[in-house]
Amino acid sequence: MAPKPSRVVLAYSGGLDTSVMLKWIKETYDCPVVAYAADVGQGAGELDGLEEKALATGAESCHILDLREEFARDYIFPMLRAGAVYEGAYLLGTSIARPLIAKGHMDVLKKTGGDAVAHGATGKGNDQVRFELTYASIDPDVTIIAPWRDWDFGGRSHLIAYAERHDIPIPVTAEKPYSMDRNLLHISFEGGVLEDPWAEPPEDMYVLSESPEKAPDTPEYVEIGFEGGDPVALNGEPHSPVAMMERLNALAGAHGVGRVDLVENRFVGMKSRGVYETPAGTVLHAARRAVESLTMDREVMQLRDSLIPKYAQLVYNGFWFAPEREFLQSAIDGAAESVCGSARVKLYKGSCIVVGRNAPGNLSLYRSDLATFEEDAVYYQKDAEGFIRLNALRLRVRAQRDSQ
Repeated sequence: MAPKPSRVVLAYSGGLDTSVMLKWIKETYDCPVVAYAADVGQGAGELDGLEEKALATGAESCHILDLREEFARDYIFPMLRAGAVYEGAYLLGTSIARPLIAKGHMDVLKKTGGDAVAHGATGKGNDQVRFELTYASIDPDVTIIAPWRDWDFGGRSHLIAYAERHDIPIPVTAEKPYSMDRNLLHISFEGGVLEDPWAEPPEDMYVLSESPEKAPDTPEYVEIGFEGGDPVALNGEPHSPVAMMERLNALAGAHGVGRVDLVENRFVGMKSRGVYETPAGTVLHAARRAVESLTMDREVMQLRDSLIPKYAQLVYNGFWFAPEREFLQSAIDGAAESVCGSARVKLYKGSCIVVGRNAPGNLSLYRSDLATFEEDAVYYQKDAEGFIRLNALRLRVRAQRDSQ
């Protein structure tokens, strides 16, 4: 058990787990509990009535921080500049939100004079690591309470019984056969019926994307404008980071874009099956790479791409506020400075296809007079003979050795 605190700030969602935690912490540690929630783009309704519920359950106060603009500008966009993809498919929607939520948690702790933070992550998942690494990077001496690692409740039925004994208001709707987590970048699903990796996800589960089979029969074209590696305009109209994410989620989701179903490796060592919807992120990832293809030097791009698996792993494992991630970010942001231009993307029946790209002449490295198959006066094809001979030298030497 953690040392006895004088005031605990609990990351509170209003669901069964954190509602029970609020009462359990008060009862166990005999101290006031402050409820904290972060708005990272969960969507309308999820935060409605949260303060009233927290106070009714016994919270001393409830603080809801609107972190949407900071999330998009300072977390999603830097990660997009890095081209981060975890294990070939996951665009890290849940992972990237956790350090910001934890940072907001520590801000509320300081504001309210608390000396301990509490979270609802289980002892099996990645989120406990992501939260607690962030806490430690901000205040190495903060007391951390993780009820799922401390209490004796064996499962949901025990929590429900505890809630009923203590008159804790809990949702009365039937439990979904999976868990969901939503923010500006994506929505994730795991657990329940999804724990069988052979079972197809139920179609009525999806929230952000239309079924590709039911998506419009006519493709839609969108144009994304970039400056310094960041998307700044959609179809010629300037957009703030939040507006960009919201609008693209709606446009791409309507065409069934952004669904991912994979079995991933958790940091704690086990494999888990996750299903994700990331419409805007999918489009922005493809569009940015299209502009990069015009403006980024070949060797810089290859070096940057070699860093992507490590960068993605750091984000997934919770090391956002770590010196190695910050070091990589500096290099990545330097490479992204030249990524200015536009990409045209076709959305159709679950696919996101780049069909055009352009960049200002002073930044583009593409030269049609060099690339043309027609006659030109700037590239001397005879030069290729020596280039090939020198690159083949070591191969010839090896072949000569092996033939003896």
